[in-house]
Amino acid sequence: MIEVIVQNREEAIEAEAFGAGRVELVTGIEAGGLTPSYGTIKSVLNSVTIPVQVMIRPNGYSHCYSDEEKEVILEDIRILSELGGKRIVIGGITKDHTIDEELLETIIQQQPDIDITFHRAFEELSSQKEGYKTLAQYPNVKRILTSGANQEGQERISQLQELVRYSAEESIPTIMPGSGLSLATIESIHQAVQAEEYHFGKGVRVGEDFSNHFSEKSIKLIEQVLNKRK
Repeated sequence: MIEVIVQNREEAIEAEAFGAGRVELVTGIEAGGLTPSYGTIKSVLNSVTIPVQVMIRPNGYSHCYSDEEKEVILEDIRILSELGGKRIVIGGITKDHTIDEELLETIIQQQPDIDITFHRAFEELSSQKEGYKTLAQYPNVKRILTSGANQEGQERISQLQELVRYSAEESIPTIMPGSGLSLATIESIHQAVQAEEYHFGKGVRVGEDFSNHFSEKSIKLIEQVLNKRK
């Protein structure tokens, strides 16, 4: 599964045409991704057939949310559901750097059929192992987007390998490596990690720039890399 970040209808259509299996819809990419407008959400949902995961994030500076921000989050999810969306990307943590289970449980209670990706707030947890165990208690949490605890080189690979082992034991959430992935890096990471899903941002854009269109060549070549073992 190749998931790519998109910012609007045009990009979503292009991503699907070039072979992406799923898109993550965001705005404010310079802030790491924020909740897109309702008009943008509606236009994208009505324009592609592949799954659309919508970023739910009210600010770009913290994943520890106030009560007021949580109300905004719940209202955004409610409206998303009315628009026909059932997939969200979210990451709430506590001041103690653990999973905000209260927020998670409230979201699931409000939308029992919601499909959740826990995003890179996962990197801020005091223990990713304990965080994984916590998220595994919630069947609605289908995947975790992670860079490997913000590590580099072999440390990143080792962390991703460990998380994928947890995933193999629990079935869900699956581990979806992301952050900085590109055609140049995916083969070595995939050979070592063997994840089932990968998340790409500017690495599949022309010139690796979010202001440019997708590179069909890069997406097709990445797809070939991921299918080598089949």
